[in-house]
Amino acid sequence: MDERPYNVLFLCTGNSARSILAEVLIEHWGKGRLKGYSAGSFPKGAVHPLALDALERLHLPTHGLRSKSWHEFARPGAPVMDFVFTVCDQAADELCPVWPGNPVTAHWRVPDPARCRRDRSRAAEGLPRRLCRA
Repeated sequence: MDERPYNVLFLCTGNSARSILAEVLIEHWGKGRLKGYSAGSFPKGAVHPLALDALERLHLPTHGLRSKSWHEFARPGAPVMDFVFTVCDQAADELCPVWPGNPVTAHWRVPDPARCRRDRSRAAEGLPRRLCRA
């Protein structure tokens, strides 16, 4: 029987906030049964400070998180995904690469925390709650 964790990839245009948060949260909630990944069609090149603040408030790991292209996961040798979720409407409307392994795909619309106009500390506090309700 195959005991490996399910690989889950979250896609967003910039891969700086929503998809990064989802990567860490799915791995935390999955308790070893799920391995989270994230990527973007046009990565920003850095993780948004608001996303890092929210993860740190939850005492979740932030070491090694980075903004990366979805092409990293479409090339030979990349982990084969079992599930691929787009978390922003723009990425959902883009032509995605062909994913090896024929994963289950879906769109899970999550508001962009990087566009939050509230006080950053208050926004970071409420972000995990908003993600869980999305």
